[in-house]
Amino acid sequence: TFANNTPAQVEYLTAQYTTAKNKVLSDLDNIGPLLGARIHSNLEKEVVPALDAALRMAGAKVESAIKAMRETKEALENVSSSLETLQDGMGKLQASLAGERASLSNTLSDPACTNGAVSHTCNTIRSTLAQLGINADFSKLPDVSRALANVNTILKVDLSNIVQKGYASFNDTPTLVKDQTKNIVSALPRVKGMLDKIGNEITAFAKMFPVEASLANFTIFLNQQHKTIESFYPQVDQMDFYRWIGCVAVLCAVVLVLAFNILGLLCGTCGYDKQATPTTRGCLSNTGGNLLMAGVGFSFIFAWVLMGLVTTMFVVGGNIEKLMCEPLSNRQLFKIIDTPFLVHPEKKNFLPAMLFQNPNIDLTLGAMYRECYENNGLYHALQLENIFNINSFLNRTVYNKDLGKVLEGVKVDLKNVALLEQVGRDNLMNFANSGLGEIDYPAYLAELNKGIMLVDLLSFCSDLEEQADQLPRGALENALKGHASSIRTIHREQVVPLEQAMSTLSQSIKLLQKTSGDLPVKVTNILSAIDAAEYLITNNASYVVKQEAKGFVQTLVGYFQQYTNWVKNSLTAEVAQCKPISNIVDSAEIVACSFIIDSVNTFWFGLGGCCILLIPSIIFSVKLSKYYRRMDTEDVFEDSPYNDTLNWFPRASAPPSDW
Repeated sequence: TFANNTPAQVEYLTAQYTTAKNKVLSDLDNIGPLLGARIHSNLEKEVVPALDAALRMAGAKVESAIKAMRETKEALENVSSSLETLQDGMGKLQASLAGERASLSNTLSDPACTNGAVSHTCNTIRSTLAQLGINADFSKLPDVSRALANVNTILKVDLSNIVQKGYASFNDTPTLVKDQTKNIVSALPRVKGMLDKIGNEITAFAKMFPVEASLANFTIFLNQQHKTIESFYPQVDQMDFYRWIGCVAVLCAVVLVLAFNILGLLCGTCGYDKQATPTTRGCLSNTGGNLLMAGVGFSFIFAWVLMGLVTTMFVVGGNIEKLMCEPLSNRQLFKIIDTPFLVHPEKKNFLPAMLFQNPNIDLTLGAMYRECYENNGLYHALQLENIFNINSFLNRTVYNKDLGKVLEGVKVDLKNVALLEQVGRDNLMNFANSGLGEIDYPAYLAELNKGIMLVDLLSFCSDLEEQADQLPRGALENALKGHASSIRTIHREQVVPLEQAMSTLSQSIKLLQKTSGDLPVKVTNILSAIDAAEYLITNNASYVVKQEAKGFVQTLVGYFQQYTNWVKNSLTAEVAQCKPISNIVDSAEIVACSFIIDSVNTFWFGLGGCCILLIPSIIFSVKLSKYYRRMDTEDVFEDSPYNDTLNWFPRASAPPSDW
């Protein structure tokens, strides 16, 4: 799998260059919308606030701006109509109140008011007649006809259409860029030829690296070695059979001694008779003793063979375990082998000297094993960049300076972009100078704050009726109540409409005062922002275009940079992953050490233990067989007169009583 997949992976890497190339050609073909949109987006940061200021009148969009103008016109019309209504109505009201005062004064001149109790009430009513008068005087207030005429003239200009033209002029940047970069689009065939040349160089470079041929040779080598190893399978099987026979024979010798000891103990124990003398012991007991002695005999026969075998296996297996398997397990063996000038006195690092004929490359077995163990690519594990550096090749080939020279020819001129035409400017200035600031707002507000009447007519009528109720019933009382009803009619028919007109006038005047207060400043700020935006476009556009064109080129180069970075990362971690190489080392360690050497060491350790146990087995068997075997003679110990110490030295006894 490793040998078969690697060539396909290399071909896939080279084929992906087409993706980057097509992306570059696509962006160049659409340079107008792409680069124009980038320039537009950059300029938009400065232009849009100015346009928004024009489109917003006091914080509103263009529709709201026009609405503000119309509201100003409506407020001026309301002021004009309300002022006319108030002036006419105040004259009529003054005439009505004068007539009502005169009529009420005539009623109070009635002889009935001369009576003592009635005269006081009549005098009180007579003293309040002066309150039936007008408080505010709207006849002196100036009209707003001039400002209204100016606003009507301003509204005849379509400000919305003018500002939208500015937006259209600004938003038309992509088309403008497309028209002015036709030389780039016309150069696409030449750019495509350069990119195709780069692709051919990459393909040729990949073919210069004989990956497929090398891996094919490596595969052939592995197959040949495999066949060579398979040719030794019969000899290996035969040797394994002999090994098995030898191990079985050795174990049989140990088992034979063990069997003699077990059978001897079994027979001896079962046939032992305490009453029998050594010459009269039974057959079963005698057989047990003979079996124990047979075990002793075989122990002496096989002991030297077993000890020699144990010693040989210990020397071989133990040394291999300590000198080979243990250093290989903790990877210390690689450090020893990688010691400079150890393998070859004249070569610092033997691995790069063997692979690349360059012993100065810092490539070691340990580093290679670690890279392969982490399943990195063979390019990175063997440090093949020292032989063919893919980074320098891609930097030299992919990052083509000719492509940059082509894109440096991008020239875009935005000096003809006008965000707000002169008609729109004049319209805004006329609106600012429409005369709203010339209106005498304090005079209007002062009259509006006075109120229409000197006194509340309804309260006056109520007081008049209360005074009439204090009079005796009669013509005078009825006349006074009639006057109260007439005054109520005047209030309802004349004062209330005037109050409504006065409220409308108040609201309109306050709106106009608020609008006129900051209108010149806002218009000035709008025009200043538009001037700044147009200055940015007309004077700084070349810098913006240059920066954005540079960014556009960097984007195109970025496609190739992404491709080269992807190739580098793929070669490092994905292409020709050398995990099989570390698996070979690990498998060799498992087979040689875990299976073979560990088995040998286990075998000699167990066999050595058996040899050690043969010593107490021999002693025990010799001692025990004496009590199981039938003897030819009895073991008799006769009494000797020379040993009769009792006769020589009689026991002491107590002296006679008469002693």
